[in-house]
Amino acid sequence: MNKIQRRQIKERQLLVEQLKKLPIIEIACKNIGIGRATYYRWYNEDTEFQKQAEEALDEGRNFINDMAESQLLSAIKEQNMTAIIFWLKHNHRNYGTKIEISTPMESESLTPEQQEQIKEVIKKAQLVSSSTIEKHDNKTTDDR
Repeated sequence: MNKIQRRQIKERQLLVEQLKKLPIIEIACKNIGIGRATYYRWYNEDTEFQKQAEEALDEGRNFINDMAESQLLSAIKEQNMTAIIFWLKHNHRNYGTKIEISTPMESESLTPEQQEQIKEVIKKAQLVSSSTIEKHDNKTTDDR
């Protein structure tokens, strides 16, 4: 392993550590003195680095999320109304954004022909259901 390879390995490790603290690629690269293009080249060429970078970014995001939640709770304790509204809007179902969907519905009367067709279908359905009941009753009497 030559000097350049050793330096790159060290830079990759430093970059991963930076991403854990602050999950913004641009800033992490700037902090260790490399360009974003170098990061993306390493990311695309080295699957192990890619895996480490993704894990570091996730860890960094979780860290920032925890910090943000902590700051939000501090703001709520200081009676910051914006923080209170934000918290309730995103954590209490009664205060969340509601979406109401309505569509105009036109009611049309059935024509006499359509009414007659419906009556016929109902009569046929009653005949079918009554004959089914009769068959069922006959079976149960035969089984006795």
